[in-house]
Amino acid sequence: MNEKLETIVKQIYQEMENGQIPKVELKSRNKENILFDPKTSVWKYGNNTVKRYASKASSAKGILKMLHIIDFVDEMTQGLKTSTLREMYYISEGWNLGKFESQDESDLMVEDLEVMTNYLREEMRLRPEESGASVIGNLTLTELNRKGEKKKINCRDDVGDGGYTIPYNVEKEKVSLVSSDVDFVLAIETGGMFDRLVENRFDEKMRSLLVHMKGQPSRSTKRLLNRLNKELGLPIVVFTDGDPWSFRIFASVAYGAIKTAHISDILATPTSEFIGITASDIVNYDLPTDKLTDKDTEALHAELEDPRFNIPFWKGEIETMLKLGKKAEQQALAKYGLDFVTDTYLPEKLKENGII
Repeated sequence: MNEKLETIVKQIYQEMENGQIPKVELKSRNKENILFDPKTSVWKYGNNTVKRYASKASSAKGILKMLHIIDFVDEMTQGLKTSTLREMYYISEGWNLGKFESQDESDLMVEDLEVMTNYLREEMRLRPEESGASVIGNLTLTELNRKGEKKKINCRDDVGDGGYTIPYNVEKEKVSLVSSDVDFVLAIETGGMFDRLVENRFDEKMRSLLVHMKGQPSRSTKRLLNRLNKELGLPIVVFTDGDPWSFRIFASVAYGAIKTAHISDILATPTSEFIGITASDIVNYDLPTDKLTDKDTEALHAELEDPRFNIPFWKGEIETMLKLGKKAEQQALAKYGLDFVTDTYLPEKLKENGII
């Protein structure tokens, strides 16, 4: 069992042995204790903590459920198994009083353990339900396989058109970054655009590593982007649709998200550059558009108050989009042909941002 998880168990046992009401303590996760750190440009928890005492039946059951999770993690570690968060929720059906009422409850308790221990759920051998995103480009890595062997993979030469699939756990004990022969990483929101760039061999022509984020990127995708930047010194460039939700995808890659404030240091990459579709692009390239919905407009107004967008570039683009009342997708660039995005749009944007 992980030492930090074991400490929680020992503390609860010791308090019971001493005739005390057992408790757990963790950082407060309310909005007032989640701060945007201007020095590091990421979301972080403040110093406020909460203590949960087993003085009521509901609180005691909460601590019991946490102990069941720790025991389950230990069981998986001993048996070299993993579980999805969904599987763990159903497994709790056999925990009697430790049974969860909903998966939201069990997911939140796993996050509590992360906050308390700085031990990632991936390291607890708990994984999300969805499959990982894809990578194509001249990056060589080693991945620990089911047999416990480290297999060397080149993400361009040893994969098919679908690329290398990012596993749920990309920590160093699972994935080692060996070397790369690329100048930057291009993280792409949509599958259609990722496939277009792969087909046009953009990774080879522009010496880039292509990462398909599959919409809002998973934790493992953001963690890999963070490692590529920190360990290999590769610039991260984010290419998305032109709408408020896509702007938030960039923000989550660059600055982190409130939900994962406790691990922003290893998930967020504050030096990331945005080269996605902007309101200015809609005008300058005369792109096909859709009307902003009421929810889109509400989201844009919220972003004007979001510290992650508190720079002249974002304020200008958001205000322009509100004025236009329009949004556009990456695929709108196909108006000018299938090669326009790789031959014209992206090279222009990359030069404008000093990437090439």
